[in-house]
Amino acid sequence: MDPTTDNAGQTGDPGTARDALEALRAEIAKAVVGQDPAVTGLVVALLCRGHVLLEGVPGVAKTLLVRALASALELDTKRVQFTPDLMPSDVTGSLVYDTRSAEFSFQPGPVFTNLLLADEINRTPPKTQSSLLEAMEERQVTVDGTPRPLPDPFLVAATQNPVEYEGTYPLPEAQLDRFLLKLTIPLPSRQDEIDVLTRHAEGFNPRDLHAAGVRPVAGPADLEAARAAVAKTTISPEITAYVVDICRASRESPSLTLGVSPRGATALLATARAWAWLTGRDYVIPDDVKALALPTLRHRVQLRPEAEMEGVTADSVINAILAHVPVPR
Repeated sequence: MDPTTDNAGQTGDPGTARDALEALRAEIAKAVVGQDPAVTGLVVALLCRGHVLLEGVPGVAKTLLVRALASALELDTKRVQFTPDLMPSDVTGSLVYDTRSAEFSFQPGPVFTNLLLADEINRTPPKTQSSLLEAMEERQVTVDGTPRPLPDPFLVAATQNPVEYEGTYPLPEAQLDRFLLKLTIPLPSRQDEIDVLTRHAEGFNPRDLHAAGVRPVAGPADLEAARAAVAKTTISPEITAYVVDICRASRESPSLTLGVSPRGATALLATARAWAWLTGRDYVIPDDVKALALPTLRHRVQLRPEAEMEGVTADSVINAILAHVPVPR
């Protein structure tokens, strides 16, 4: 079956699901230029039921990327602009008094969606940050003692500006660890930027994805079939030991004050598994682990101040660890 047909999301077949998820790249490229790694990272997070931290300067299409992904997957999406005066109830919802029935009723907040774009999460105080992180971890919202489950699939794509820290509330390491992946959204290359401007000159409207030709190529049924197939992807004891060795090496690195926790090791195993399935294999190889090591681990380590002053980055430390940890044969 052609994965670009309108009923592609209703198949539930693992083989067709893989083709449909692969077709996302071409579909999202109709609206977003040159962000294939970020698209792949978002799909991996959906397969692993995880969440994503997007880091990039303003204007690199982070919002458009999430909206295009939601359109291509037939998923609901909402956006919250995080500000210093945002309250937890503005995200999760609250009880509202109904004068006609003389009772309180629950008014769901924007967190009740499939893809939530939490724009500039580090601009809001810790109390509001924690309300969102609780929803991410528990996949439910409790108001007045009543738990209310969030829809499935549910993914939070939180953004933060890497160059402007005045008036922000940086996420602590324990909260950063709750994100499955940290994806960096770079500035486009010269040719990609020319393509972006050419599209706009020809009438492209980023607020009208339908006019841009973005159509659903996959859906919740494909996603569920894919998750089931990923869960059956084989992981050998040697690969498990390789992941553990990488994470343990980070705890011994002289450049780091904080290495990767066991939760980080579990996350790396899960993302490598999802990537292996996406690339057409039912088993994980060391290259899958290496491919996902940076986005899975870069936000789970903390640099020593002296290393940071010398220009050392989390990515360079992880790359050095990958170069030194023996690869299983």
